[in-house]
Amino acid sequence: MQQGVWDLPLESMPLASGYLKAMALADDRLRDRVDITIHNFRGGDSLTKMAHRIFRDAPPDVIAFSVLGWNFREFGALAETFKQVNPDGWVILGGTHVANQAARTFRLFPEVDIIVNGEGELVFPDLLHACLRGTSPHNLGLISGISFRGAGDEVVTTLPRDRIEDLDIIPSPFLTGAIDLTDDNGRFRYDVALMETNRGCPYKCSFCYWGGAVGQRIRAFSRARLRAELELFAQHKVHTIVLCDANFGILPIDAEFVEDILAVRAEFGYPRALETSWAKNKSKLFYDIVHTMKQAGLRSSFTLALQTLSDDALRTMNRRNMKVNDWEDLARWLDEEGLDCYAELIWGAPGETVESFMAGYDRLSKHVSRIAVYPLHLLPNTDYSEKKSEYGIVSVRGDHDDFEYLLSHNTMTLQENQFVKRFLFWTRVMAENAVLRHVWVGIRELTELTQSQVLRDLDEWVQQTDDEAAAVLRDAVERAASSDVAYGDAIRYLFGDPDAGRMLERWWREAVRPKLTPDRADLLDEVLRYDLLTQPVYHLPDAAAAAEPLEVVEVRGSQYFVRRNLVLRFDVPAIVSALRRKQDPGLDAVTKTVDLYYRTGAENFIGSTNHEEIVYFMGLTEEELHAMIPAEA
Repeated sequence: MQQGVWDLPLESMPLASGYLKAMALADDRLRDRVDITIHNFRGGDSLTKMAHRIFRDAPPDVIAFSVLGWNFREFGALAETFKQVNPDGWVILGGTHVANQAARTFRLFPEVDIIVNGEGELVFPDLLHACLRGTSPHNLGLISGISFRGAGDEVVTTLPRDRIEDLDIIPSPFLTGAIDLTDDNGRFRYDVALMETNRGCPYKCSFCYWGGAVGQRIRAFSRARLRAELELFAQHKVHTIVLCDANFGILPIDAEFVEDILAVRAEFGYPRALETSWAKNKSKLFYDIVHTMKQAGLRSSFTLALQTLSDDALRTMNRRNMKVNDWEDLARWLDEEGLDCYAELIWGAPGETVESFMAGYDRLSKHVSRIAVYPLHLLPNTDYSEKKSEYGIVSVRGDHDDFEYLLSHNTMTLQENQFVKRFLFWTRVMAENAVLRHVWVGIRELTELTQSQVLRDLDEWVQQTDDEAAAVLRDAVERAASSDVAYGDAIRYLFGDPDAGRMLERWWREAVRPKLTPDRADLLDEVLRYDLLTQPVYHLPDAAAAAEPLEVVEVRGSQYFVRRNLVLRFDVPAIVSALRRKQDPGLDAVTKTVDLYYRTGAENFIGSTNHEEIVYFMGLTEEELHAMIPAEA
């Protein structure tokens, strides 16, 4: 059982379940004695829908859940239902949210029999063997790496299991067919293809429990295996590969992986983009990889995973010695190279204050406009979770998930937290998710305004305006305090309803334009218009205006909408490009006519707050499009 976090038309790939199934079916002693089905659900699927699908046939003997904070409660409820239809069946929970959390999990969900405390690929076959032998689920002391209920209902935790050294002993869930890759129409069924090239992270940040492998040596899959997986995805025309690695670009083999992507793309035309969590410290290897990708037109969002610019917060994060080397120079270099870059900040870390956070945001926004800011959640097995009393942390469990949300701590009051959380709504919607893009470059390079000031002014204007189109955003910003769904609702509205674009133009005229100097105002008006014109082609079903009829063309194997002969009063693409490179753009009004191309299928991603994917649906000029899809593709 897996359930993704987002409620979108396309599924999220069930990679964890695929590993387990592939590993079990590779066991000669199990293959002919077990039948394994992966049930993969979307974030919006109800408990009733999941129960109907799982239990419509004879109940299974074993049900195994891949548990994360967003599905913890749902899977606990399904475990209860399972025991009603099969009292003797086994319920197994694995995943970072339940690993090493047996006492609490068993207390909340008495129907759960077993918790896996680390990597599950070797544990799962052992458990199936025990079940087939007729072993009691209360007598599993010989299987390492688990917790279970003893005969007296006490919690029994066995010795930890060593990490898997040779990752290639895990059969590929793609090459073996353990994961179904296509739907009933033969199309690739997932939003993106998930891959791991390695496991492990050398760092141990206080907020993180990456795959349960923090503070550990990195272990890698073989190049030959990864190349074969890439070729399979390319044959299915997968646009984007997303790596589950913690620090891609830290090992020399990462450069080899990029070489293989480019070779596979040259042969099959795909993949077109690579998304990952880049290495925190950028070595020469990182720069070499980025240069190679740029020269080849392989797209990615390059991350500055700073998390905070406060020295006090860095200390509590256990990141003070993680030198994210010369981030300002790196951001400048990426900008000058015209590469898509975004930064990550966390709000709410002990040691951080409102003043230090806002100062850090504005310092960062002078170099990077797309800043992903996430409120700190307390995750199980992390340093922050274990030191709540030391930092004076007060938290509350989520309404619809099992994450611990921070309310206050020694350097953050509840009122301060509420103030910044409201600001975060606008940073995530308008900047991180690229509702506006180029205008942030114009503001930072051509005005004295800061990005935070403009976002706070937008919040104030939305609250005070009589424009009926702002009502959706007023509602969303209030709901965002207790529901992440509100972010997706706001993004859908701003991208999908023509009234939203008209409202943003009015906000600009009334709240921003009066603050601009006369020699910059007309140009920045046109940059805003260009931002709105290049938003993904996507319309809400109940939008006031009918969907704009657009021509659809095929460009090297992919479908694009086209808007032709758009007349700009300034050469906005050239001006923004020059500003990013810190060059004199020439600000004279020069008429520019462009055709804009928009990749089709944006409706499969908008609303997910997956900003890495949203940017691949933005409108591109013909020159930009062909730069992204080289001729050999």
